[in-house]
Amino acid sequence: MDKFEGSEGKICVIGERSLALGFRLIGIIDSFEYTGEEALNKLEEFSKSKKYSVIFVSESVKKYMDTRLMTHYESMMNPLIMFIPMPGQENEESLSSMAKRILGVDIGR
Repeated sequence: MDKFEGSEGKICVIGERSLALGFRLIGIIDSFEYTGEEALNKLEEFSKSKKYSVIFVSESVKKYMDTRLMTHYESMMNPLIMFIPMPGQENEESLSSMAKRILGVDIGR
């Protein structure tokens, strides 16, 4: 059974205007400008919809989640939820540590 069975294989982005616009410029049409609690609500809606296989979300949404909810989203595989840091934010996760956490692969070697 395909782990993305039921999803349409689409990608979406949820976040600040600059994040959504940046992804639109590279061709991801389903890029939505939401912040705060509204972004968290959209993440819940989109993750349950089975319309998307990958959802990129601004890392700023994490401050509206408790530990249990954050762990739930970070461990999802269908859809795969990826938190994207905004440039200049503190606590930016490096690409290397993100790959290790999500894929289990150390790309620094």
